[in-house]
Amino acid sequence: MTSRASLTRRSLVGLAAAGLAVTLLPVQGTATAAPPPRPAGAPAQLPAPTGPYEIGTVSARLVDRSRHDPWVPSRPYRELMVSVWYPAASGAASGAGERHPRADYMAPGAAARWDATSPHGIPKGAVDFAATRTHAREGAPADTRGGRHPVLVYAAGSGDPRTWGTALVEELASRGYVVVTVDHTYENPGVQFPDGSVKDDGPLREALEEAQKNGTLTELLKKTLDVRVADSTFVLDSLGSLPHGLSKAVDPRRVGMVGQSAGGIAAAETMYEDRRVKAGVDLDGTLEFNPEPNGTNLMPVAEHGLDRPFLLMGSDRPTEPSWRSFLSHSTGWQRNLTLKGSRHQSYTDLSVLLPRSGADRKVVEENIGTVDPARSVAAQRAYVASFFDRWLKGKDDGLLDGPSAAYPEVEFTD
Repeated sequence: MTSRASLTRRSLVGLAAAGLAVTLLPVQGTATAAPPPRPAGAPAQLPAPTGPYEIGTVSARLVDRSRHDPWVPSRPYRELMVSVWYPAASGAASGAGERHPRADYMAPGAAARWDATSPHGIPKGAVDFAATRTHAREGAPADTRGGRHPVLVYAAGSGDPRTWGTALVEELASRGYVVVTVDHTYENPGVQFPDGSVKDDGPLREALEEAQKNGTLTELLKKTLDVRVADSTFVLDSLGSLPHGLSKAVDPRRVGMVGQSAGGIAAAETMYEDRRVKAGVDLDGTLEFNPEPNGTNLMPVAEHGLDRPFLLMGSDRPTEPSWRSFLSHSTGWQRNLTLKGSRHQSYTDLSVLLPRSGADRKVVEENIGTVDPARSVAAQRAYVASFFDRWLKGKDDGLLDGPSAAYPEVEFTD
């Protein structure tokens, strides 16, 4: 079976160094108990958010009883795990003690499964994902003094957990956004639910094996996108019933979506199909149903474009044919940015985690390129926040008008 390293970088289902290869873990069924804890490396340190708000977070199980699970049809409903990140009331961090501790980066069972894959070049056991802490306070009260906040849906790449963009998500929450991060069940190695069970990616890996054997990979890519769009639409439907009373903190008229790889693809296609999404960002996700981008089998959003604001931000690459089609058919505001020296996983927490994990230089450059990791994170935070501020808050700092001396790594592409 194809190895992770040989998979193409930006396709929908993780044929993008993100992982549907069956080299991840043995198939163990669709739900198992969380594996016992085991010794791991040191906890990681994420970059602190820079916005004016303190941050809170809560996690929740969402159940869509209107459809059977698309990957396990015997299950009469679709269940997702989400986390909600939000501006917290002032003083939530001070003296919080055990009431509102810093939230875990990953649940223990999910962390063990993720570590077992040696994710994107991080040596197995090099990072203690379960012991890593975020900057958000678990269950802290939301800040609603200034009224409701715009809400964003964040989607990770296929094969990746919902936590894989925490550095960006925390920044957006600290700048006044409520951000809902989504695990698409059965797409990544471990999604842990409140009862302690962990659902793995066995069903999707089996579907991939079958598609490769039968020559039906394009159909599988289309199904995977359909599932992600349906999941995203359901999350939007659930904004009125968010946990911890957070529905009172969100403004359902100001909705955006952002994602990396397959998550960016889902952001674009969800926005095309659901007009509740007013602005979107695709971080290095191709917009065609092909293992290798070549401009054929375009997704509907690439064929027809969008009439609302959309930001494309990609890694250093010769061309992205589907992006050209999307841009030529879009009538809404648009920008196409390139982060020079970056690679596909630069748009994830790997930029922070991989250089400190003991991986050799070649592995680092294959996964996150040669751009300085701190500069990479800072640039992504600045441009994504500037975009949403402009279109969901009506605050334009001018950063997206043209090249900036403050971020020479970012190139505006026609």
